[in-house]
Parts: sequence; C-alpha cells; structure tokens
Amino acid sequence: MKTLRKFDMSGKVSIITGGAQGLGKAMATALAEAGSDIVIAEINVPLAQETARRLEADCGIRTLVVRCDVTSPADAEQLAKETVGAFGKIDVLVNNAGICINTKAESVTPEEWLKVININLNGVFFCSQAVGRVMIEQKSGSIINISSMSGLIVNTPQPQASYNASKAAVIHLTKSLAAEWAEHRIRVNTIAPGYMLTEMTRPTFENRKEWSDRWTSLIPMSRPGNPDELGGIVVYLASDASSYATGGVFTVDGGYTVW
Repeated sequence: MKTLRKFDMSGKVSIITGGAQGLGKAMATALAEAGSDIVIAEINVPLAQETARRLEADCGIRTLVVRCDVTSPADAEQLAKETVGAFGKIDVLVNNAGICINTKAESVTPEEWLKVININLNGVFFCSQAVGRVMIEQKSGSIINISSMSGLIVNTPQPQASYNASKAAVIHLTKSLAAEWAEHRIRVNTIAPGYMLTEMTRPTFENRKEWSDRWTSLIPMSRPGNPDELGGIVVYLASDASSYATGGVFTVDGGYTVW
C-alpha cells in the first residue's frame, strides 16, 4: 500500500495545456481521478469549461479554466499568475498543446513552419519558463512535456518535417530543463506517444487508409492507442511515485519504435 499511496494526487494542482479534448482531456481526467485539482489552459474556452464541469462532477475536484495562447509569453505568465491566485501553488504542468501540418518539406511555407514551431516548441518553453519560476520559488514541481515518437523517428508515409523537428526539439528541451532545474527539486520528463486515436486523428484513420493502414502495419500491437492509455504514465510522472525520474523520455507507442 505504501507504493500505491505515492500515486495519490490529492491536494495537488495540475495545469494541462490543450486539456479540453483529445490526449489533454484524457490526461486531465487521469490526474483528476487521482485526486488533483485541474487547470485547463485553452484557446477554446467554452469546450474547456464543459470539460472542467464534467471533471468536477465526476471526480469531486476543483477546476479552473484559463484562456491561454501558449505561443504568447504574456499568456503563459498570466496562466501561472491565475493558477497561483486560485490555488496558491502549481505542482504539475503538462505541456500538451500541439499541432501537425502534413506538407512536403519543399512546399512548406514560412508561415506553416513557424506556426508548428511556435506552438509545439516555443509554447512548451514559454509555459515551462513561467511555471518554472513559480516552482523554483516553491522548491518543487513536475513538468511533463508531450513530445512524440516523431521526435525519435521519421514517420511514413506522410510528410511532416516541421512536426518531427519540433518534437525532437521538445525532447532535448526536456533534458536541458531537467539538468538546469534539478537543484530546485523540479523534475522534467517527456511522454512520447505513438499513433493515438483522438477526435483529431480519427478522420485520418477513417479517410486516409493509405496512411493509416501503413501505420497499423508498422505497430507490433497492430492498433493505435486510446487516449486513456496515457493516464497511467502521466499520473506516474506527476506523482511522488516517480521521485527519481527526470530528463526521461517515456515512449508509449505500441512498440512502433522497436523496429
């Protein structure tokens, strides 16, 4: 029972960027079920509020919704400020917000390239920096960056150089922050999911069979993951159960990267 108690998130405060739907919602749900209060940082405020109401009703925890464009340092600072104002602290930050644009490298516009890099990489840094300052004062905290197996391998057959590059950078940013902030008792890790079946990816799985059939054929488990299959790893990394884990890359991909 001592081990199980380490997973208890009661009294903790967790921020999830892009937490209104998809992987973010699944991870917010897992943390709420473990007892954590939840802050959803989102551009889509109505959807975030709907998710927050459901978490309060189902899990009996407190929630806060903060409108946040992760590419804005000012918004990131406001996110940290509002969270501390509401709860007095920040225990966990899950940097989940991200996008992917499937365009061939020779055809990617500067605007497309910068949009992906700004959200997927700069957004992770700006939110980590703002929340990190709070955690440094607290002398505690766990930051969990959502990268991708695409930061470790090149996906096939779809073109997505900007996405792959951004996720590889998130992995190294994770290690860099882990090294710098360990002295402040802040742990920084990254989860690298494989192909997951979400609201955003379902149309591709259903309508781009030349892609999805290839993906499935390359996954040893022969299926995409379900969002709730990230619940266990996010609670582990957020909680005291992972007290000696920092700078780690936790791949959850059905075995895709073993080949």
